[in-house]
Amino acid sequence: MALLEYTERITRDAASMTRTEIQRLREKGVSDEEILHTVEIASYFNYINRVTDALGVELESEWGA
Repeated sequence: MALLEYTERITRDAASMTRTEIQRLREKGVSDEEILHTVEIASYFNYINRVTDALGVELESEWGA
């Protein structure tokens, strides 16, 4: 649950993140590798969503649009 909440915060306001959040995750047993992968994946999806939104990309009908 801690990583899910962290991911949501990254998505909503990444600039507000501090080392305190990282330390809290470590205290809950989350490894640095897990934290890094979480940040990489969340950031990638946020990036792709912004690019497609900015370009007005629409899903093809077979994908549910």
